[in-house]
Amino acid sequence: MTVDACAALVERGDPDRFLAVMAAPMAARARLFPLYAFNLEVARAPWVTKEPMIAEMRLQWWRDVVAEPAPRAHEVAGPFHALIGAASLPVEVIDRLIAARQWDIYRDAFADEAALDTYLDDTAGGLMWLAARALGASDQAEVAVRSYGWAAGLAGFLRAVPELEARGRIPLVDGRAQAVRALAAKGLMRLDRARKASATVPRQCRPALLAGWQAEGLLRQVLADPSAVAEGRLQLSEFARRGRLLWQSLTGLY
Repeated sequence: MTVDACAALVERGDPDRFLAVMAAPMAARARLFPLYAFNLEVARAPWVTKEPMIAEMRLQWWRDVVAEPAPRAHEVAGPFHALIGAASLPVEVIDRLIAARQWDIYRDAFADEAALDTYLDDTAGGLMWLAARALGASDQAEVAVRSYGWAAGLAGFLRAVPELEARGRIPLVDGRAQAVRALAAKGLMRLDRARKASATVPRQCRPALLAGWQAEGLLRQVLADPSAVAEGRLQLSEFARRGRLLWQSLTGLY
């Protein structure tokens, strides 16, 4: 039950977030790795079985981990439980993040765009807010952090559309080019909102936002070429990926 074990899990299962954490100061890594390992475990719970009941039980197991006063003997649950206490993480935000993953279990489409918005806010937005809180952010930073997290979550979700469809899911409420372009524009508006409120995010908390370093580039790609989503071409060049992460980690700007 070590941070190193959590780091190894993230490196294997979520390499983009692993790179983001490795670009952060050492002190931040000790808190971000358990959080991101927890998120990875929850995110993949609906996909490791074809039985919805078993997937529901896996998510409930994690909800119980959060609710119980004592840690469980598990390579991720132990360090994550310790982080909840050490950083006073809001358990209601964690619970909503877990509950939102129920959508991944079933093959139902989102009821409407508002339902997709909520899903992104509870998953990506909630995760980035938890990361910021783990690094000491106050409630004043929530709007900026959640807005940035939502935009980053949308970019990642759009990149995953072909895989989700291959697994029998219906990720987009409206898959027409104009609707996909409008989603990207909404994501860029959220990024703009986050930047306008950047003064509310202390410098020491900004490593929490490194996980969204690709968001703007990906969303601008969609805006210019929405067909890239369905065709699985949504990807930054390696030079752009590395350069943007380096710039953001050095400047603290996002």
